[in-house]
Amino acid sequence: MKTVLYICLFALTSAWSQNPLERLETSPRHHEWVRVNPKSNTQAFLVYPEVSEKTPVVILIHENRGLNDWARSMADQIAEMGYIAIAPDFLSGKAPDGGGTAAFENSDAARTAIYQLDPKNIRSTLENTVAYAKNIPAANGKVVVIGFCWGGSQSFRFATQSTSIETAIVCYGTGPEETEAYQKIRVPVYGFYGGNDNRVNATIAMSKAAMKQNNQPFETVIYEGAGHGFFRAGEAEDASSANKKARTAGIQRLKEILAKF
Repeated sequence: MKTVLYICLFALTSAWSQNPLERLETSPRHHEWVRVNPKSNTQAFLVYPEVSEKTPVVILIHENRGLNDWARSMADQIAEMGYIAIAPDFLSGKAPDGGGTAAFENSDAARTAIYQLDPKNIRSTLENTVAYAKNIPAANGKVVVIGFCWGGSQSFRFATQSTSIETAIVCYGTGPEETEAYQKIRVPVYGFYGGNDNRVNATIAMSKAAMKQNNQPFETVIYEGAGHGFFRAGEAEDASSANKKARTAGIQRLKEILAKF
């Protein structure tokens, strides 16, 4: 019995300590890089689930660090849930040598470049990605957008711009500052927030009021004790118990939301 227990504990520890690159290298799912528009140099990481039927597509908008290994591993985790996942690299062509996220010297340089992006180009990239997603033969035509950190804010913003998505999922991102922008939202919005992230959480009340006035659902959960970025931080070897707990609960909630589509 002890031997079995030790083996189980070792397996759990090994799975927990698996870093994003290890997940990507050992994933059984099909990964590929695609260009979402022939006229654009935007590259996107595409992951297919192992399923027998057509499925919705989840567009993942990365953090302000760019489309790094963690963002791609999160796309793989969404595909593991049974959905096609596509993650555009918003830094495509923005690196000094014309490359994308991977070509930046470090995450700080990528972060600087993120905040220099033209909002019109961000919208165009998302619209191109939606169009691409709807034409994937293995897809059923439904598209969901999820974003993390900077990507969470972009997910919320895109809900004010698009009529071609089923829902917007916002992970610790702020909503639009202009109350009139909410009048254009025609889909439910789901929010995931860390309890120790008041920079973001201080904006939730305004977004809730605007969504209520617009008669659109805005369902939020604040995970007690978790910090900003808990979906990423919660799977690190040195993750706090609050971030681990929030990530586990967040993943379960994400599965339940996606199952609606």
